Amino acid sequence: MTNTTRRTKLARMTLLAMLVAVLIVLAYVNIPMPMGLSITFNMIPVAIAAMAMGLPGGMIIGGAFGLISFLQCFGICGSSALGAALVSVSPVLMFIQRFVSRVLVGVLAAVIYRAMGKTRAPLYIRGLVTGFSAAFFNTLFFMTLLVLFFGSTEKLAGPIAEKGVLMYIITSVGINAVVEMAVAAVVTGAAGVALKKARLI
Repeated sequence: MTNTTRRTKLARMTLLAMLVAVLIVLAYVNIPMPMGLSITFNMIPVAIAAMAMGLPGGMIIGGAFGLISFLQCFGICGSSALGAALVSVSPVLMFIQRFVSRVLVGVLAAVIYRAMGKTRAPLYIRGLVTGFSAAFFNTLFFMTLLVLFFGSTEKLAGPIAEKGVLMYIITSVGINAVVEMAVAAVVTGAAGVALKKARLI
């Protein structure tokens, strides 16, 4: 292993550790919203890892995001009112909804960034699209699995029956989704430029 390869590997391991640390901090930084959901920016480190380290990075940081999200159902690394109310219904389904979906977000973010690399789009635009996609897929998978797995529970059955599935999702994450996607796009785009200067992508 050459010195350059060794330094690159060390830099990427350091970046992974830093992104996990950022995830832990962001776990305590969220904006509560109705229906027990909140605005969160944890998908940004996932998108950054997908850009810097491709599929492995996206999966690792996506998994870390999912694990932290699952632990929040038990009051660890912050808290999730909705998660705490539903985890007793089925911890296994909650694990799939919180963990597996976030690993998939990391995978898709890496795939999209790689696909964008085949275009002539500037690095900032490729990062912007990757960040936006990570936030979009996070919302899509989270809400789809929430309704699919827990839509018939006492906590959700009433609101879903009253509004319908589509309106329930829109009213639950409408503002959240717009803010998360916009912030994730801008921050990830800027992070991509910084990663390029640091020779990590």
